[in-house]
Amino acid sequence: MPQALPDTDPAPRDGSLPSFALDGAEQRKLGFYVHVPFCRVRCGYCDFNTYTAPELGDVAGASIATYAGAAIEEVRLARRVMGTREGGVSTVFFGGGTPTLLPAPDLVAVLRSIDLEIGLAPGAEVTTEANPDSVTPQSLAVLREGGFTRLSFGMQSAVPHVLATLDRTHDPLRVPQAVEWARAAGFEEISLDLIYGTPGESTADWATSLEAALSSEPDHISAYSLIVEQGTALARRVRRGELPMPDEDDLADKYLLADERLTAAGLSWYEVSNWARGEQSRCQHNMGYWRGTDWWGVGPGAHSHVGGVRFWNVKHPAAYAQRLLEGLSPAQGREVLSDSERHVERVLLELRLVDGLAIDVLDAHGRAAVPDQVAKGLVEVVDDRLVLTQQGRLLADGVVRDLLVD
Repeated sequence: MPQALPDTDPAPRDGSLPSFALDGAEQRKLGFYVHVPFCRVRCGYCDFNTYTAPELGDVAGASIATYAGAAIEEVRLARRVMGTREGGVSTVFFGGGTPTLLPAPDLVAVLRSIDLEIGLAPGAEVTTEANPDSVTPQSLAVLREGGFTRLSFGMQSAVPHVLATLDRTHDPLRVPQAVEWARAAGFEEISLDLIYGTPGESTADWATSLEAALSSEPDHISAYSLIVEQGTALARRVRRGELPMPDEDDLADKYLLADERLTAAGLSWYEVSNWARGEQSRCQHNMGYWRGTDWWGVGPGAHSHVGGVRFWNVKHPAAYAQRLLEGLSPAQGREVLSDSERHVERVLLELRLVDGLAIDVLDAHGRAAVPDQVAKGLVEVVDDRLVLTQQGRLLADGVVRDLLVD
């Protein structure tokens, strides 16, 4: 298998993939990620590829009103490149940005195009992210009737001053209301996203957010520590001394509190930052990422992975739409992952899962390092698999480093 692509043609204009990337594709699961790059307000901590409507104007394919058409064109391109798959598309995830700033019928239209062009697998998981203030009972009913099965609400916090520091604009009271509307619309799988470690957030604030989230009885909760990403407004405020950097000990304490409260409420961890109310409520789309299956990313800046080839689209929505209008692939670059790179990614990602990593995946150095990791209380060996302990989850990156680096 070639380990590098020609420097002169990193991403073919027609989007074609090397034949080896498609070999055995029928035996691999396929997911679709649809990036919707629009936000009402850009949050200060976010470094995702997002834009407010005034920044984009009314360029065809790059505006809220016309974006669905551009996304559908890329779905058609994916069909030409990959063909159909007998097993169909297992998962679809609409992320952003705020996908639900698009009219609900537009989101349904993009989903239908995936079904028409490639085919959805029976029982496919179809998720959209949503801000609590970007949905109504009517829009949620349209999404559910149109085939969406799962909602992930960006709650982040229930404390007003924490939300203000994050530049989040929704009223905390809108979260339980949105969950109630989603249940009424027929959604059986609802997730809430939380962030801990925001400057100025006390332990009591974090406990308040956890209890508020649990009071809505979600099926899934994601809890991520705040990361100060370079180039964001938050990073600039920290650099100017207006806000402190998150404290590592504080982050660890808040993770442990989350694990305690969520476990007591009947949600079990299945990935370091994710808890679910039973195996059926785990996010299958993200499981595909963590297990290295195939996915096609639709939208500006979206990344894809098919058969060991990773490729990514141009970032600006106008450039993205223009390429598709001209009948070209929006892919800007791509790389073929070497066997060594795929090994590193497998160890890094699978070790984060509750099922752990098979010991025989490790090389000789990694296997030799296992007893020390067990002695430190960071991993357990369960049925010839390495599983992180609670302490190991706090130090997961270090565990991975010790298993990989001689």
